Amino acid sequence: MTDQPLRIGTRGSPLALWQAEHVERLLSAAGHATDVVPIKTTGDKVTDRPLAEIGGKGLFTKELDLALADGRIDLAVHCVKDMETMIAPEMAFPAILPREDPRDALMTRMGRGLDGLPEGAVIGTTSLRRQAQLLAYRPDLKMTLFRGNVHTRLNKMVAGSADATLLAVAGLTRLEMTDSITEVLTVDVMLPAVGQGALAIACRADDQATAEALAPFDDSKARAEITAERAMLATLDGSCRTPIAGLAWHEGGQLHLRGLVAEADGSAVWRGERQGPVRDAEAIGNDLGQDLRQQAGEDFFRRLAT
Repeated sequence: MTDQPLRIGTRGSPLALWQAEHVERLLSAAGHATDVVPIKTTGDKVTDRPLAEIGGKGLFTKELDLALADGRIDLAVHCVKDMETMIAPEMAFPAILPREDPRDALMTRMGRGLDGLPEGAVIGTTSLRRQAQLLAYRPDLKMTLFRGNVHTRLNKMVAGSADATLLAVAGLTRLEMTDSITEVLTVDVMLPAVGQGALAIACRADDQATAEALAPFDDSKARAEITAERAMLATLDGSCRTPIAGLAWHEGGQLHLRGLVAEADGSAVWRGERQGPVRDAEAIGNDLGQDLRQQAGEDFFRRLAT
């Protein structure tokens, strides 16, 4: 049991607060005093522009990491899919919690699934990954910018700003909003973002006491999956303008990994898959990343990085 409360940093959105409070419950049950500290991030403040234009998905975690580094908080709860590809050496992630359903959900105003949407239907999303895969599957669809938290996006759709939108099943499950789902998309149609459905708890690398408090909550299966997916992402080294997707899962005693990179307009999609022993999670990810780089070609990555 700790003498001082462990300060848990979190974004202020309903989903982020749920995640922080979930970690708070875990720590409290283990005898640790806690205090949740909401922090407003740039990603939450600027909602009228694509993330690629304002610095990428790391804007959801950067302010939390700064608060951690300067000692204002002791730990931070991150959606793994929002984490930057490269992690600062002064940061540690002693716990990755058991993973929720990693798939994407489609919500539509007319109650039709993806195949039932009319020609030219408008999809609200800011995700280039989702956009690319939707357009590869149905080139007739139209895209419009949708930013904001879960409730904001659903309200925009209901108000008529789009015919449909997509959200992670994990977030809807945690907020007890699965009734709003029209269709859960298969991974053959919509491969998830790297790390989707997983929560990682960060602390300072030199804070042994906090790391020890968090270690019992680490899930080995989720950690292996995330290790493979993020190794693939690091090898691809894509920018926030690069549509990249990846999903690892356990099956038959092996770790399986599927990944893709794509043109944002869906005109080209390069796919790959690997499997191997769980202990080789990082090598599996590196190997698939190299394969996808070769398929897409270096010109593809240079173009999207500029």
